[in-house]
Amino acid sequence: MPPAALSTVVRAARESVSGLPRAFWWLWTSTLVNRLGAFVATYLALYLTLDRGYSASYAGLVAALHGLGGVVSSLGGGVMADRLGRRPTLLVAQVSTAVTVALLGFVRDPVAIAAVAFAVGMASNASRPAVQAMMADIVRPADRMRAFSLNYWAINLGFAVSSMAAGFIAEVSYLAGFLIEAGMTLVCAVVVFLKLPESRPARTGKDAAREEPVGLGTVLRDGRFMGVVGLCFLVALVFQQASVGLPVAMGRDGFTPADYGMAIAVNGVLIVALQIPVTRLIERRDPRRLLVVSSLLAGYGFALTAFADSVGLLALTVCVWTLGEMLNAPTQTGLVVRLSPVHGRGRYQGVYTLSWSVAALVAPLLSGFVIDRLGAAWLWGLCAAVGTVAALGYGGLMRRLPAPQQPEHPSEQPPEQPEQSERPEQQVEGQTPVTETPAAQAPAVEPEAQTPAGAESVPPAGAEPEARPA
Repeated sequence: MPPAALSTVVRAARESVSGLPRAFWWLWTSTLVNRLGAFVATYLALYLTLDRGYSASYAGLVAALHGLGGVVSSLGGGVMADRLGRRPTLLVAQVSTAVTVALLGFVRDPVAIAAVAFAVGMASNASRPAVQAMMADIVRPADRMRAFSLNYWAINLGFAVSSMAAGFIAEVSYLAGFLIEAGMTLVCAVVVFLKLPESRPARTGKDAAREEPVGLGTVLRDGRFMGVVGLCFLVALVFQQASVGLPVAMGRDGFTPADYGMAIAVNGVLIVALQIPVTRLIERRDPRRLLVVSSLLAGYGFALTAFADSVGLLALTVCVWTLGEMLNAPTQTGLVVRLSPVHGRGRYQGVYTLSWSVAALVAPLLSGFVIDRLGAAWLWGLCAAVGTVAALGYGGLMRRLPAPQQPEHPSEQPPEQPEQSERPEQQVEGQTPVTETPAAQAPAVEPEAQTPAGAESVPPAGAEPEARPA
């Protein structure tokens, strides 16, 4: 590579990761480690059928119970994140995941396996609303799409590596896979305990008088937000076909499992290679247009599968809907934050996560029914229709979206002075956090003692979280 081109690449990479608070990178590291250890979700069906000798129907039932656990914990994790705090929720979820995953490797009774799989689904999904809420707490509005994109990139990088490694581990011992995932999840809990302070915004008397209490009923009565959740559910139904409808349809057309693996691998490779540069291109764009375009790319990308009769053409269709996925993921998560009240972020993120969990339950039933009764071509046509409906819905709901440059909370104001370092220093030990003072009104401090922009009343790493009322 020419020196000028290499310099451009290095500068772009540096700009992509600069300016984010240190707490974000510890949260990002926790996400990456967690995904690197993923095993159960990928190989649960193979473990039950090949290693334990159960039927495919039983394996499907256990997988559905695992998904049902995620549906339940999506709401519960959101409520915990708002009431107990982000940090306690992450610790409870990760320790519970480690214990239940390890237990799943040892239980042998069919009823016990099903019960533990349900518990694993609950524990592993309970942390998602807390992670997303914490990220919104500690990253200023202007940087959130970039932060969500980097987190999504870590998820896919970890999943790609763990999927390959888990295949080799499964050939030796499925139990080893369960224990490795449990161990790495405990590592995540240690990172959270040692490095991540509580980030939940503190309520002042002024806030309590101005804001109504945020409960699940408040979220469900928020018409615009629930409309966005419904549209997200439609898009999630389409994306779920990558692991549900696509392998079934390819098998009926005579393709081998290796062919499916080659085609679907394009998805992970593209996300790892292009997610960060794509985000740099779109982070200042209109989210309404991005979600409309991503819905159309998803729907019609899967629709093109009906015309693909080779692995190469199937890989091209994967490229189309993967681009839609790269546009949708950070934009959708950022939109949820913008529509959420500061002190209700956990519940709002929980309901948003619920849309994906329910889609993971509905998609297998829907695709199986359509393929069996009507044929795969009807499934791909339905994807195009659903993508079009979602695009029209986003276009209509987001006409009067709040301006992205307006912070949702006074403490999220960016500092008047530019950051002096790409690695913001942490708050000085013993310094009293300033929770509700805008940066523009904050007392002047030395650059090395500043709290990173967007970190709402974040105490020093390793310190005990501030006690707040539930």
